[in-house]
Amino acid sequence: MYTSAKPYFYGTGRRKKSVARVRLYPGSGVITINGRDIDDYFGLDTLKLIVNQPFGVTECEGKFDIVANVKGGGFSGQAGAIRHGVARALLTADETYKPALKKAGLLTRDPRMKERKKYGLKGARRAPQFSKR
Repeated sequence: MYTSAKPYFYGTGRRKKSVARVRLYPGSGVITINGRDIDDYFGLDTLKLIVNQPFGVTECEGKFDIVANVKGGGFSGQAGAIRHGVARALLTADETYKPALKKAGLLTRDPRMKERKKYGLKGARRAPQFSKR
């Protein structure tokens, strides 16, 4: 595991209910999420691709190790939060990545959230079953 003595780049990412605290260490591309390997944490390959997307855009695959702490939400939201955090951390590492990351939309916080439940309804929009008699 990494110690705080090593220099790193930090970024916070959010999506839905998930919050990810991401540290980028110069390294060989090892990704650790909540103390577990990415293959162990995310079962789906699409989620792994989402996490690695900022590296593809900036063409720096394998140059940084990721150590991420993420909590809240589901796996998809957590993957999106880590992606947002990695993009922000890359920005602190090198300012020249900003145009590419911004063009790909990786620096924008996804504002979509769960809609609240309204009174008189069973969910946000789901009404009780209607019966004429």
